[in-house]
Parts: sequence; structure tokens; C-alpha cells
Amino acid sequence: MQITLSNTGKRYNREWIFRHIDYTFTAQKKYAITGANGSGKSTLLQVIAGATLHNEGAIHFTSINNTTPITPESRYKHVSIAAPYLTLIEEMTAQEFLQFHHALKPLQSSIADILQTVQLQAATHKQIRYYSSGMKQRLKLAQAFFSPSQILLLDEPTTNLDAAGIELYQYLIANQTQQKLVIISSNDVQEYQYCDAVLAIGDYK
Repeated sequence: MQITLSNTGKRYNREWIFRHIDYTFTAQKKYAITGANGSGKSTLLQVIAGATLHNEGAIHFTSINNTTPITPESRYKHVSIAAPYLTLIEEMTAQEFLQFHHALKPLQSSIADILQTVQLQAATHKQIRYYSSGMKQRLKLAQAFFSPSQILLLDEPTTNLDAAGIELYQYLIANQTQQKLVIISSNDVQEYQYCDAVLAIGDYK
């Protein structure tokens, strides 16, 4: 999967967050979006995900096996995202949440194996409302990394993680992204040190 931004811009009211982005994210490579706090890193990631609309330019998703652009309505099938601002269904247990996710987008491993990998097996049947912030972040990473999507979007992926959680993130990057296009919004080099290229959002003001 390839993503092409052509003269892409986003504004809130009269203030442009970024403008005139011409950039191609190539299949099976890793990219970082960096910039100061409040510079628009997360906004650009949300625009790519389709969670918010851009105000100028265009974004094209193209399969590497088919040059026909993928329609905006079907892009969600190809994208998985983990971000601090995304909420979990806290009345569910981890198993129920992943079962719900699986019904929408099949997971690549069994739920038991996924929870074992992200070290939440002891909390499988515990309601998410009782999870710590770090446990919730592990679950967000689990549903994103183990989805079959060709595009993985990560916004500050080690938020709320302790040293063991950061080590888990590094393991997932090394072992669950070989066939994915990965885009990471971050200012923490340990989150994006694996990337092939960096897009500095400050260059598009």
C-alpha cells in the first residue's frame, strides 16, 4: 500500500496547521512525523487515517498490486491506528474487546496469544475500566499491531508505558511490521529510531 499526499493542507478556522505537503509514503517502509508540541503531527496522522478531513489538496491510497486508487470509504479496511486519544470500551474485558475488534477486522493471531504477547493474560477477564493507563496502552497496541491492515499508524506509541512496555513496543516493531507501511508521530527518538525517513511537520507551515 502506498499513500501519496499532493498539496495537502489542514486548517482550523483561519489558522493553517500545515500546508502544501507533497509526500509519498511507500509500502513496507517506516516513517516518522516529527515536530514541536502542537505543531500538527497528530493532526496529520488523523488526516491520513481519515479521522479528520483535509482542507486542500488530495490524499491517494494505492495498492502496490493495483494502480487504481482506493476509495475514501474503503480506506478503513487497510488502516490500523493506536493513539492516546482513542478510547477503549471500558465496560468490556480485554477478551471481549478483542473479540469485538475481530468481528470488524480479523486479528492475525488468537486472542489468547495476543494477550500473552502484550503481557495482559492475567487480566484477560478483567474489565478495562480497572486497567492502569499502561495496561490500556498495551491493549491499544495489541489491536493495532495484530490487525491484518497494510498500514499501521502510531501516535506517541509508548505513552504511559514503563520500561517493560517500551521493550514490548520495540519487540512489536521488530516482529509485527515486516509487511506493513508504518507511520509514527513522535518526538521521542526511541519510538522512531527504526524509521527509514522523517517528515518534519515544521517544514510545511
